[in-house]
Amino acid sequence: MSVHKVVRTFLLSGAAILISAPAMFGQTPGQDPTNNPRNVKPEEMNRVYRRWLNEDVAYIITKEERRAFQSLKTDDERENFIENFWRRRDPNPDTEENEFREEYYERIAYANEKFASGIPGWKTDRGRIYIAWGKPDSVESRPSGGSYERPMYEGGGSTSTYPFEVWFYRNLDGVGSGVEIEFVDPTGTGEYRIARNANEKDAMLFIPGAGMTVAEQLGLETRADRISGINSHNSRYGRQQDSPFERMQRIADLQRPPQVQFSDLAGVAGGDSGVLDNNPLNFDVRIDFFRQSDDRVIVTFTVQTDNKDLTFTDEGGLPTARMNIFGRVTAVSGRRTGVFEDSVTTNATARELAEMRNRKSVYQKAMALTPGTYKVDVVVRDVETGNRGIINQGFTVPRYDDKKLSTSSMILATRLRPTDEGDIGGMFVIGGAKVIPNLASTFQRGQDVGIYMQVYNSGIDQTTLRPAVDVEYVLTRGGSELLRQSEDWSGLSDSSQRLTLARLIPTTSLDKGDYEVKVIVKDKVSTQVIENKSKFTIID
Repeated sequence: MSVHKVVRTFLLSGAAILISAPAMFGQTPGQDPTNNPRNVKPEEMNRVYRRWLNEDVAYIITKEERRAFQSLKTDDERENFIENFWRRRDPNPDTEENEFREEYYERIAYANEKFASGIPGWKTDRGRIYIAWGKPDSVESRPSGGSYERPMYEGGGSTSTYPFEVWFYRNLDGVGSGVEIEFVDPTGTGEYRIARNANEKDAMLFIPGAGMTVAEQLGLETRADRISGINSHNSRYGRQQDSPFERMQRIADLQRPPQVQFSDLAGVAGGDSGVLDNNPLNFDVRIDFFRQSDDRVIVTFTVQTDNKDLTFTDEGGLPTARMNIFGRVTAVSGRRTGVFEDSVTTNATARELAEMRNRKSVYQKAMALTPGTYKVDVVVRDVETGNRGIINQGFTVPRYDDKKLSTSSMILATRLRPTDEGDIGGMFVIGGAKVIPNLASTFQRGQDVGIYMQVYNSGIDQTTLRPAVDVEYVLTRGGSELLRQSEDWSGLSDSSQRLTLARLIPTTSLDKGDYEVKVIVKDKVSTQVIENKSKFTIID
């Protein structure tokens, strides 16, 4: 968001002094000091920076950052700090714009416009939550209050309420999933305050005999029980998130600045592969290539960890493990060409936990790169224990000659199927297929082995207008051929630019042990031949 500056000129003792009007007159926050003129008196600049610290970023600056900023001595140091402050939060450092900073000042402007109620909007409870955490995913608004049928988890029964709103966030890092925040306006002035329990919106709470819950109507509890928070007879219907301790913890978490996304992981990326802690987190990385155009290649980075190496803790009754993943791609020249960072959550019921520990968690990021040599630094951290590991891996993005028969990477997949609507925009989608690589190349007997590969620039039979290529799948064990199958091109696209090979190999009849699958592609027009092969293991 562009910030418009109002500049006034004052003549004091014959000197012209430029002063930012918002800093002079104490208006609402929203102007970054780095945009202010530099030729101002130090004491005025100090006021501007204090304003930036205590108003503009009051809700998102961490305690450590605040202490560091307060220790700075010069305006140049403060400007450098502010520049780095926003850079740490920039979701896409490779662009000139800082999307987070722009959105953040837009949040301030929105809060001041929508939530002001005798005090500036940024100072209200709704303003603070909106500025710090962004727009909620949904809002239930009852601006007039009035008649209200309580849900059973609030006790049931009818009552009348003050104006209130319920904001819902699907996930807030550091707070939780399915976060509901209730705001109540008990004075009717438009100043909504965070409710610490559902009773705060009940306008009949202190009127005897009015607005009773079901338990109160049945004589199972008294109004005093509800006010005190005992609610013993209603506990069977209550939600865990509505318990007094859960609510207070959630409110406390909301007061803390949002986490800076994996900045600590970015700091260790580029270090030596191996041990970062006494208990390092082991993981694997796989890099695959798929032609997009003459000068662009889709590169997929797949990260896989063993669930047995992760720590599961109880979250809402479900054992849950979380890991943070940070990756940085650098060209051979040293120029950073891409960054990815995400959280991966794995959960299971208590009954499924033992089986889940024997499985793996997989994450994938795809990005378009030009042909050339690169390095990727990947850091993975177990959120619960802090254990982490790092892998530095060099790779070369191939250049696909548009006149030469070529193929993508060949993937052995744990899961291979056509995509559906729910897969759009998700991970593991390649062309029209969902392909989850098996980085360990180990399959349970009875589990299908998926084979996925793309073929580029094949010849076309001018008589049938079908790809003029022969494709064979050959399965061997110990050098002995066990299976040979040919690809059936009927019904496939006649485009010679890209052909997709997707095949499932049943393993029910295979003994445990090591195998090799080879895909042989023969172009009958150019007589070119390509062979790709990969090994896998069958276990009981």
